[in-house]
Amino acid sequence: MTGTVAEAGEFGLIAAVSERLPQGPEVLIGPGDDAAVLAAPDGRVVATTDVLVEGRHFRRDWSQPYDVGRKAAARNLADIAAMGARPLALLVALAVPPDLPLSWVLRLADGLREEAELGGASVVGGDTARADVVFVSVTALGDLEGRAPLTRAGAQPGDVVAVCGRLGWAEAGLAVLGRGFRSPRVLVEAHRRPDVAYDAGPEAATLGASALVDVSDGLVQDIGHVAAASGVAVDLDPEAFEVPQALRDVGAAVGTDPLQWVLTGGDDYALAGSFPAGVALPLRWRVVGVVGTGEGVTVAGRPYDAPAGHAHFR
Repeated sequence: MTGTVAEAGEFGLIAAVSERLPQGPEVLIGPGDDAAVLAAPDGRVVATTDVLVEGRHFRRDWSQPYDVGRKAAARNLADIAAMGARPLALLVALAVPPDLPLSWVLRLADGLREEAELGGASVVGGDTARADVVFVSVTALGDLEGRAPLTRAGAQPGDVVAVCGRLGWAEAGLAVLGRGFRSPRVLVEAHRRPDVAYDAGPEAATLGASALVDVSDGLVQDIGHVAAASGVAVDLDPEAFEVPQALRDVGAAVGTDPLQWVLTGGDDYALAGSFPAGVALPLRWRVVGVVGTGEGVTVAGRPYDAPAGHAHFR
């Protein structure tokens, strides 16, 4: 579809986007009314919200609209998974400049839809507004399917810490883009579009996880939230992490220890949790540390002196 957002108008924009958002069986009323109506089989709904702001979380010259849509959905769906829940639905508020091509918004909608489908969710509604830059706010809803929610507060001394998903890839990709390059492509794509194992959240719950968190701002920082909420200490083993050759090559090129990206890089949305010792974890879960008495996070038994991860207002 050609033209700009202003030429389409609010209702034309909503209609064009809605055509690209098929609904799942739990959506009783979808986009087009004052609110959506969902069937919530569990009787409880897990809810979370997050925002992407152009110039802060993405750049249009670095990411295609499809990538922005995938990332906007992934950030929220990962939070649902981190509670041990199954993603159910997304609500999207979108503010854009009036001269933005309508085709850009439609590709954003494609990305939102396809990432939601990976998690088993539907996009069921939202709102549009005018803004000077692109602003995407997503609210995600999830279903616990009868399980107790996984929080950050259940880790116990003696537990092991395990991670499912990539760490450091998105941060390395950002370093590549920041220097004007577009390769290694696998790292650049990791920054543009997360790869999240949404089913690993419910899986962690069935395996008996005592706490769970998604790694959005850096492992040291995010597992630190678990330690603080649980009143325990966590020690990470630097030898336990996988550091792919692509990270090593970029680290050597830019003068950064790639393990720093693994420990503190954000935007990969891996899941990190604590499990009772002795639990047989599937291969995609990598044990990277232990829970003990005390407080805070150490690496190889020592305080981590570098910044622990991303802080929005630092």
